[in-house]
Amino acid sequence: MEEFQNLVKKLLTLVISMFLLMLVVFFGLIYFDSYTPTEAPILEWDAATMVLNNPEVPELVKEGYQLLNASSQNMGPLQNNPELRFSGNNLSCTNCHLNGGTLSGSASWIGIVDRFPQFGGRANKMGTLEDRINGCMERSMNGKAFPSDAPQLKAMIAYMRWLDDGIPKLNTKVFKGYPNIKIPTIAVNLKLGAHIYTRECVQCHGAEGQGIRYQEKEKGYQYPPLWGNDSFNDGAGMHRVLTAAAFIKNNMPYLQANWENPKLTDEEAYHVAGYINSFPRPQKKEKEKDYPDKKLKPVSTSYGPWTDNFSAEQHKYGPFPPIIRFYKETFDLSKTK
Repeated sequence: MEEFQNLVKKLLTLVISMFLLMLVVFFGLIYFDSYTPTEAPILEWDAATMVLNNPEVPELVKEGYQLLNASSQNMGPLQNNPELRFSGNNLSCTNCHLNGGTLSGSASWIGIVDRFPQFGGRANKMGTLEDRINGCMERSMNGKAFPSDAPQLKAMIAYMRWLDDGIPKLNTKVFKGYPNIKIPTIAVNLKLGAHIYTRECVQCHGAEGQGIRYQEKEKGYQYPPLWGNDSFNDGAGMHRVLTAAAFIKNNMPYLQANWENPKLTDEEAYHVAGYINSFPRPQKKEKEKDYPDKKLKPVSTSYGPWTDNFSAEQHKYGPFPPIIRFYKETFDLSKTK
């Protein structure tokens, strides 16, 4: 009889334990479903709250942002101190590196510090991030290089470094530059490019590519000029049709398109890029010294010399696939721009 009672007690204990275990599993599943981590939301870029008025951001980082975002006022023609003028036009670095250099598909600066030093074909050597910035100063900004110990360089790089871990999530993906386009097999059609420009670009950049200034002219441009004396020079990367087309496809029209939801097709971006680069702009001196190893020169570089027999016209306006094939077959080099 005693053995039977013990057996009953053990069975009851087992049943109660199983019941409690089922309750734990049941409520555990509810709890898990309720608190499953979700991906952080993508936030809108807001320089005022994220950078300028953020007490946690170091002053050197804020200074770097101001140099990059208001370049003309801080290091260009609108700078009152001539000794601090390094930019030769009234563009800002953030005219191309959009949203303070945080926007994917727009040559974002996020992660850029860790990518240097790196080899650059233009100089045919390993280069530092300082070298890269100075290249932009001499070409995109049509100005002059900073001294190696310039405080401006330190501030700009401090801002770029801060971007890696100092801001909340702003993108679904980070690119090194611009996502590539599918290169058309035809040459640029300037008439078609003009039509696309009138339809999509003229409202912000003007019929003569002159851009639109802020009402307070001391602030520089709200929308930058795309050609003429106050634009990037002919040694800039944006003067290459394939580079410009990739930027346009993934970013323009401004606030209407991005790499995930472009508005223009690859061909439309290609034709309008050629149209923009058909107009006069400042001339970079000593361009013949670029790319000491000429076979490393991008195929859409509009100025010679080249390591091929294709015409200057074709290097500027395409078609580019025959040039790309030549470098693959002759030098086993795969070129995308």
